[in-house]
Amino acid sequence: MRLGAVVLTMGNRPEELRALLDSVAKQDGDPIEVVVVGNGAPLPELPPGVRTVELPENLGIPGGRNVGIEAFGPGGSDVDALLFLDDDGLLPQNDTAELCRAAFEADPGLGIISFRIADPDTGETQRRHVPRLRASDPLRSSRVTTFLGGANAVRTKVLEQVGGLPDEFFYAHEETDLAWRAQDAGWAIDYRADMVLHHPTTAPSRHAVYHRMVARNRVWLARRNLPVLLIPAYLGVWLLLTLARRPSRPALRAWLGGFREGWSSPCGPRRPMKWSTVWRLTRLGRPPVI
Repeated sequence: MRLGAVVLTMGNRPEELRALLDSVAKQDGDPIEVVVVGNGAPLPELPPGVRTVELPENLGIPGGRNVGIEAFGPGGSDVDALLFLDDDGLLPQNDTAELCRAAFEADPGLGIISFRIADPDTGETQRRHVPRLRASDPLRSSRVTTFLGGANAVRTKVLEQVGGLPDEFFYAHEETDLAWRAQDAGWAIDYRADMVLHHPTTAPSRHAVYHRMVARNRVWLARRNLPVLLIPAYLGVWLLLTLARRPSRPALRAWLGGFREGWSSPCGPRRPMKWSTVWRLTRLGRPPVI
C-alpha cells in the first residue's frame, strides 16, 4: 500500500518536528511521502523531499489537516492511506508503517487505525488516549468507535466516500465526527496497542479555548450526526458528567457559553446516522449517548 503522512505544525517546535520527520523516514518498507502544513506560521528548514504548505492563517486542526489531505490529490487519492501525526510526536518503532500496511491489506473493511500514545520517559498511556470506555488496559488492542487525532492512519477511500474532517470545528471532537460518518458508511476502526506514537504527557485544558470548544463542538457533533431522539440524551449525559467533574467557575462559565453557542450557531450539514449504526456502536461498547 502507498502511504503518505500529514503533519500539522504552528512552527514553534522545530526540533520536535525534525525528530518526528526523521522517525518517519526510518520506517521499514517503501518510503512515506510527507506533507508538512504550516498552520498560519512559517515553516523551519526541513529535510529534503518533505513537501510543505504554508497557510496564511490558522485554519484550526481539522482545516489544516484537510489541506494536507488535498495535497495528496482529491480526498488524498494519490495514496492508499494517510498517517496523521502530531508535530511533537515520534514513531519509536521502525515497523509502524509496515504494521499499518498489513492491517489494511488483511481487512478490506478496516477504515481507520488509532495508535497508542505513550509518554517517551515513563511509557505511560493516559486514560483519555485510549478511545474506548474500558480504558484500564491500554496494551489491549480492540475494535473501537473513535480514534486519536494526532496518532492515526486513515484509508483514503474513507475520505473519498464520507469527506474529510469538519473545518468549522477548529479544535475538539473533529475525529469523532469523522469516525461516526465512517462507521455509518460501514467502515471499522481499530485501536492498535502495538503501533506507538511517543508524545509527552499533557492536559487538554492547556489550550485557552478548550472548555468553550469542547462544549460547542459536542453540541455540533450531536446536531450533525445523531438521530433526533438521541440528541437530548447524549447532551444531557455530557452536561451531567461535566457538572460531576466540578470544574472551576471560569471553566464552567466557558463551557456553558460554548454549549449555548453550539445551539445558536450553524454546525454544517446534518446527516443523522442510521439506527443500525447506533446499534453497531452500542455492541462495540460505546452507544452514542456518552
